[in-house]
Amino acid sequence: MSDREELPTAVDTEALLTLAQGHHERTARTAGTREAGGHLVKTYALQAPGRTVTEQDIAAALRITAAHLELGRTRGSLGLAVLIMHAGGDGDYVLVHSWIEGHMSDLAIFTGPAGHPEQLRPGRTGLAPCVWEAAILAHERDAFSRHVLDSSGPISNRLAAWSADTLTGSVR
Repeated sequence: MSDREELPTAVDTEALLTLAQGHHERTARTAGTREAGGHLVKTYALQAPGRTVTEQDIAAALRITAAHLELGRTRGSLGLAVLIMHAGGDGDYVLVHSWIEGHMSDLAIFTGPAGHPEQLRPGRTGLAPCVWEAAILAHERDAFSRHVLDSSGPISNRLAAWSADTLTGSVR
């Protein structure tokens, strides 16, 4: 598409350019694989510039995760999940992504004001991961497929490889 071609009226070029100008890297780090709600949970901390995810934030996110995952079997959960505790620029987010039957996944997003984990509540219907969260989830999709589904050998070895395969550093 050339610059001279007309764009559909739904394309908000000004908003897209403003969004692009404000796009930046965020830091992702692993916080280990832990048990919560009867699941193995690979845990991540994602931080906007000037924000930090503390151990207290991770603990609060794990409590929310455990409560959500306790009903996992009724949703067909396979017992593996990914938790992202995101200290965002506009608030805090907890994403709980679990693998369920039929090659499907389940995603819950909790939102709240920055620095107040006790105020995290389920996000609105239709809320989806932001670009930084989606980068972690894309890595996790590949790690799950590579180590659990496409690998061979005992499931304990597959799960150890899955747990060790993490995304850390800058996320765009």
